[in-house]
Amino acid sequence: MRFRHPDGSTVHLAYCTNVHPAETLAGVRAQLRDHCEPVRRRLGRDRLGIGLWLAKDAARALVTDPSALRGLRAELDSRGLEVVTLNGFPYEGFGAEEVKYRVYKPDWADPERLDHTTALARLLAGLLPDDVTEGTISTLPLAWRTVYDDDRAALAHTALRTLAERLDALEELTGRSIRIGLEPEPGCTVETTADAIAPLAAIGRDRIGICVDTCHLATSFEDPHTALDRLAAAGVPVVKSQLSAALHAEHPHLPEVREALAAFDEPRFLHQTRTLTAAGLRGTDDLGEAIKEDALPDASPWRAHFHVPLHAAPAAPLTSTLPVLKDTLTRLVGGPQPLTHHLEVETYTWQALPPELRPRARAQLADGIAAELTLARDLLTDLGLKELP
Repeated sequence: MRFRHPDGSTVHLAYCTNVHPAETLAGVRAQLRDHCEPVRRRLGRDRLGIGLWLAKDAARALVTDPSALRGLRAELDSRGLEVVTLNGFPYEGFGAEEVKYRVYKPDWADPERLDHTTALARLLAGLLPDDVTEGTISTLPLAWRTVYDDDRAALAHTALRTLAERLDALEELTGRSIRIGLEPEPGCTVETTADAIAPLAAIGRDRIGICVDTCHLATSFEDPHTALDRLAAAGVPVVKSQLSAALHAEHPHLPEVREALAAFDEPRFLHQTRTLTAAGLRGTDDLGEAIKEDALPDASPWRAHFHVPLHAAPAAPLTSTLPVLKDTLTRLVGGPQPLTHHLEVETYTWQALPPELRPRARAQLADGIAAELTLARDLLTDLGLKELP
């Protein structure tokens, strides 16, 4: 979906396909047929943006076979779909029964991460619509914190500088500019937007910026205006933003709240949980750890890294951080010029919701994704952007 900003530029809105993960090229093409095109039809649009997730094997198949890339591009066109952004965070196995810490491997100290992201950039340059010259890729925020030391930091910074050089060469060759956004996430080396400033300054390349995920921002209790002002002052570009909402518990000391939270403690994904105390931010690596007695202070609200559907907040006594998303979006695109032109709805946890909230069929999932995109569209038009055909 495309929108005209009052300054005349185009803002793109997509939804991320990691909600229906596939490891192979055949699986990706099945996604387009079974999920993405039905969502487009529900929205009554001739064209729908998708934030494509290409796992290692799918990306390799496309890189090694130019005809396969041309075929994917043709299929996107025939189904009324377009790609201006990729989710390069998960490497493989995102559809596994247990993902948890595996999603942070390989990290940016590992050559595989550089090679994979380089491949994604080459592929995105070939997938961009004819009238679009800039693409973006979100990626791992360097590494999970527990395996990251000075030596690995040096390797990661060198890898990202090498990537920037490769992206410069790619633009010279293709005329397409591809930028990378580190995506701060609780528990990682770069947990907050503030954490991103120093390493990005060390890398020192405009090609590498930040991806602001509004669920992660909210989970860490960051104020959107303060966070974005700090990034602007440091000259850190917001490459893209993922529109998502976290799980919020206002009164975590109450037994009924603990019981409601326990329904979201599931085995597939990591749900880092945070609370803001007088002494600062406190947290656990997973929701189940927080629910245990005395594992996390409970005098203040808790937020958990669980991407809940934008249009459907959990039932009381829980809610979502949709207000944080709205404040962030206002700051990102509600001013005289947008701070980013690429927005991506990223609710990948539909099948991890409590059983009574999960979609039971493809049609229900398509309905839910379409409802999320409709909400995002309405927020954009309320900010003065005009939806384009």
